[in-house]
Amino acid sequence: MSQTTTKQSLEVRAINAIRALTIDATQAAGSGHPGMPMGAAPMGYLLFTKFLKFNPANDRWVNRDVYIQSAGHGSMLQYSLLHLVGYDLPMEELKRYRQWKSKTPGHPEHFVTPGVEITTGPLGQGISTAVGVALAEAHLGATYNRPGFNIIDHYTYVIASDGDLMEGVSAEASSLAGHWGLGKLIVLYDDNQITIDGKTDIAFTEDVLGRYDAYGWHTQRVADGNDLEALEAAIRAAQSETNRPSLIAVRTVIGYGAPNRQGTPKAHGSPLGDEEARAAKEALGIDWPAFTVPEDVLAHYRQAVPRGAQLEAEWRELFGRYKAAHPELAKRFETALQGEAERDFEELLPRFPVGEKMATRKSSGKVLNLLAKELPQLIGGSADLAESNNTTLEGIPFISKDDYTGRNIHFGVREHGMAAIANGLSLHGGLKPYVATFLIFSDYLRPSLRLAALMDQPVIYVFTHDSIGLGGDGPTHQPVSQLTALRAIPKLTVIRPADANETAQAWALAVTHKSPVALALTRQDVPHLDVPKGSVKRGGYVLADCEGTPDVILIGTGSEVHKCLEAKALLEEEGTKVRVVSLPSFELFEAQDEAYRESVLPKAVRARVSVEAGATLGWYKYVGLDGATVGLDRFGESADGDEVMDKLGFNARNIADTARKLLAP
Repeated sequence: MSQTTTKQSLEVRAINAIRALTIDATQAAGSGHPGMPMGAAPMGYLLFTKFLKFNPANDRWVNRDVYIQSAGHGSMLQYSLLHLVGYDLPMEELKRYRQWKSKTPGHPEHFVTPGVEITTGPLGQGISTAVGVALAEAHLGATYNRPGFNIIDHYTYVIASDGDLMEGVSAEASSLAGHWGLGKLIVLYDDNQITIDGKTDIAFTEDVLGRYDAYGWHTQRVADGNDLEALEAAIRAAQSETNRPSLIAVRTVIGYGAPNRQGTPKAHGSPLGDEEARAAKEALGIDWPAFTVPEDVLAHYRQAVPRGAQLEAEWRELFGRYKAAHPELAKRFETALQGEAERDFEELLPRFPVGEKMATRKSSGKVLNLLAKELPQLIGGSADLAESNNTTLEGIPFISKDDYTGRNIHFGVREHGMAAIANGLSLHGGLKPYVATFLIFSDYLRPSLRLAALMDQPVIYVFTHDSIGLGGDGPTHQPVSQLTALRAIPKLTVIRPADANETAQAWALAVTHKSPVALALTRQDVPHLDVPKGSVKRGGYVLADCEGTPDVILIGTGSEVHKCLEAKALLEEEGTKVRVVSLPSFELFEAQDEAYRESVLPKAVRARVSVEAGATLGWYKYVGLDGATVGLDRFGESADGDEVMDKLGFNARNIADTARKLLAP
């Protein structure tokens, strides 16, 4: 279908400006995905010129509408629009698409490109995270708005692809969005019927709108993605539906305008090529040079700049009046938005008395509830394991479609969706989310956790039942490789506390940390230790020492630290000098200066034994080639937890024997 006419309307030329920039950027880069932006350009145009409330001069304005491009491979749609409407994304950055250190990476990345709300690319993540953003808007609005003062009142818009809706994580999150009745979430489904391997019907023949109807969504269909009137009417109908999220299936043509590629998989993931690019521009009536925009088209888009400044100014005037009318509430809101900085929460937390015992999952629950009284932005829940994870905030309601003020969340058995939603809660601003499940099921949510780390989102993960010590549920529920796998994720801080006092310190750090934190907690009771103040934030410390230079250092984490202490007692009866180091966090320990790390693990002491009921991979960094590991490079067994630990070598006798072998002449 050609759009070449003697005179195109300004709207058509504005839409074609997106297509032109997409063609130019992917051609210049020699890679990229031109098909989706060329087909979805009308949707993007309409959202950014007629619907989205935003200020290009301030992409952090809290009451902006949020645009999430879940189909992150079509990044040039978003980059073109951000440039056109006046964000700080100059044409030079579009010319550097997908190049080293450009502001236009292959997939949108949060904090890299002004105006990009979240990192997308892994399909399903954008729409799922958007559920968290919409939930944050609903909760903050219900919590802080007062009659005449709707200081939080905005929409969350998504453009999602067939692939997004095939991914399981989107099903989990969409089900919850319908359950919660998130009426300000509007998803435009780019229904182009093409995937990389062919037409979608090779693997995707379900009734998508029927499925979303069943989730409790409001659904519509637009038969022609170039029909601006029909698109606008559908979006306005979605806005008027206040009690249900909306999905609008928009039939588009991938690679629209490219005569030999449109509507085929060839338009998806590679540049058009010089000849096809020229043919596409001719068919679309694009008669201006590469990487330029006609003056009238640019002026049309740039109306967003004064409009956005006015919208934010009006909101700031409203917030000023709100602040005068509700000073305490406004102060709490501002504190929540800024986040907790230099506050020493460790001073607020209890000291658990030495001589008593408690599972760290239980002490975690006690500390969490104390912190929740100090931090009204703390919000979260469990994937149907709240009683086991000890994550319910006492005396605080659960969020529901009838009451968004609660800070407890029932996620149901949806680990992956839960973690994606937590990312959205964090990205919105004003909230500090935590989520919980068994450590073994960290595998089920890992992709969302990885994105939290990539985006520096300080989500807290409460992973209980952290070892074979959980016992009778057996190897299906006993984590072995999970700690090592989590430690491999950059920017994720993993903490496996040895007792209640380390757990309290871990929480004190987690609520002010600027990136995600994972807590690995025991099901079984462990004795309380005399943990010096500030020990956990240093990652590792000397828990029990000897006179002079130790002969051997025993290094443990979690419940195994206590086995190290028992082994120390056995070895000292024989005259061996033993130091016990608790190492709850590799990441925090590595962040210390060399002098401190040397004071804990002196290089001169080469006889070292690590003790952790998990994979030994990674431990040789601390024990060296001359050291030994007491670990678990196999699956567990179903039996009483203490028996499983003992049978698999996590006892004082085996640890002491391992040390003796190192010290043998």
